[in-house]
Amino acid sequence: MGILVVFVNRRRWFSTSSKTLDLSNVEKFLQDYVHQMPCRYSYSQLMKITSKFTHRVGEGGFGVVYKGKLSTGDLVAVKMLDQSRHSENQFMNEVATIGRIHHVHLVRLMGYCYEGNRNALVYEYMANGSLEKFIFAGREKEQILNWAQLYSIALGAARGIAYLYQDCDNRIIHFDIKPHNILLDEEFTPKVADFGLAKLCGKKKDHISMTAARGTPGYAAPEVWNRNLGPVTDKSDVYSFGMVLLEMVGGRKNVDVQVSRSSQLYFPEWAFKLKENEQLERVLRGSGKAEIECEEKEKAIRLAKVGLWCIQYTSRDRPSMSRVVQMLEGNGDDITNPPLPFNSSIRAAPSIDSSEESSV
Repeated sequence: MGILVVFVNRRRWFSTSSKTLDLSNVEKFLQDYVHQMPCRYSYSQLMKITSKFTHRVGEGGFGVVYKGKLSTGDLVAVKMLDQSRHSENQFMNEVATIGRIHHVHLVRLMGYCYEGNRNALVYEYMANGSLEKFIFAGREKEQILNWAQLYSIALGAARGIAYLYQDCDNRIIHFDIKPHNILLDEEFTPKVADFGLAKLCGKKKDHISMTAARGTPGYAAPEVWNRNLGPVTDKSDVYSFGMVLLEMVGGRKNVDVQVSRSSQLYFPEWAFKLKENEQLERVLRGSGKAEIECEEKEKAIRLAKVGLWCIQYTSRDRPSMSRVVQMLEGNGDDITNPPLPFNSSIRAAPSIDSSEESSV
């Protein structure tokens, strides 16, 4: 097993190479930051908040999520973590990162429970769940978002990710940007969630050291799984966000083995070829329907162009996340056409795996 080391305000709060964590280290961390962190709940309080865990709303890679209600009337999502080294790592990462920052487009960690083998994270409740269930084909008609909503979600998520790099004491690299981790509240305001794989990077560092790949196949940047391509930086999240944008535009997964034409198997490549031939509108969801107006089509093509810029194979060719926000906020034809995003070996890369939920 590798050594996990995370810095908060340049202080080392956790390090272990064993299969189980030193619980005294965890408690010390919690005590050191007790005045800066969300509320600590007991397990009995969680039982009351969730009505004895009766309303299950989902399941992630590290535990089951239940709907709950605080005494204030606020709805919450309580994630009960399973008992594994990875879930312990997620617990510490979440508390050390999202537990100490607030932004309208980042999900709020409202509390936690650390009581024996009962560990939990308490988040604000997001009534509309994840973006993933709204953007892929084959969903119920009432679940399909219009272009104005998609555009607003893309811009909001971009602002949230940019905040992680620009305005935090230490930059936070998320490492798992995907539709499943972009949550939507009752008004479809997007909030980036799930910081279990996140790593902190000092303001003066331009890259981050990694002992193993992390992220979800299909969204992880090439340099994350192949270190010969250069260092891992915040541009790795930019790549993942670009993949999300293209899935929003096409209403389908970027790698789809069920498409009838092999030329459409890898959606970003197909989209780029159509862009070169000035036929990019052919990839837009519902492009053959009359309800897509000229203004909507312009927004959709803008999302596609920004997405193609974000997934440039070499990280130095990708825009920064702040630049991505500017590109999305712009109007007219201010976005230059992106160059070919792909390397000839990209089809053989691990990112071709279409499994959305597995992480490495």
